[in-house]
Amino acid sequence: MHSILLTNPIVLLAVILGSTIIFILFLQPRHLSSSPKSDSMAARSFVLWLHGLGDSGPANEPIKTLFRSSEFRNTKWSFPSAPENPVTCNYGMRMPSWFDIQEIPVTADSPKAESDVLKAVQNVHAMIDKEVAAGTDPNNVFVCGFSQGGALTLASVLLYPKKLGGGAVFSGWVPFNSSMVEKFPEDAKKTPILWSHGMADRTVLFEAGQAGPPFLQQAGVTCEFKAYPGLDHSISNEELQFLESWIKTRLQSSS
Repeated sequence: MHSILLTNPIVLLAVILGSTIIFILFLQPRHLSSSPKSDSMAARSFVLWLHGLGDSGPANEPIKTLFRSSEFRNTKWSFPSAPENPVTCNYGMRMPSWFDIQEIPVTADSPKAESDVLKAVQNVHAMIDKEVAAGTDPNNVFVCGFSQGGALTLASVLLYPKKLGGGAVFSGWVPFNSSMVEKFPEDAKKTPILWSHGMADRTVLFEAGQAGPPFLQQAGVTCEFKAYPGLDHSISNEELQFLESWIKTRLQSSS
């Protein structure tokens, strides 16, 4: 149910994110020049995007078209799809889900399905390991996710044995209890976190997002929290534009 209408110079992008359709309007340059010199200098990087409950990886692939800076010419993008699983908040019906969710809306005090989350984390770590083994510097690996995918992003980054380039959480929540902090590897605590949340979110309440930074601060993790007034349970063009610049400043140059 998503569509991309390409015109020049205007592009209208419709993306389904966690059952929410957002429309992104942006200017498309008439000519995108590619310089062999800039290509060779651009570091090899990897961006892993984790979708929300009931969504799919392919439905989110248009997001990468927004990242047009030369720094992303050597970036590999991955948009995996969650397996079909029964979901408690959906009366046990099966749907694409990384782990079980007990209730909607998600609040700061919602029950945590830690065992389910840890199983999903193992799968994410396998994706990262594969890319690192192929030659990508872990410092150029970025995990991003929306809603349930944002919660999984947080868990995956904080439990990975190495420092990564960064983790970006959009409209997510902390998917485990404070006791899990003891299991965070020291190197993982060095991975910076970007947390973006709409203040009008009625699916994952803003309070659930606000609970993230204090949790991370207590664990010794650096987190930049950005609140977006009027934004509901969706991703805005403004958020993605900031993500692009946030990743750019953290990319390690190729040697």
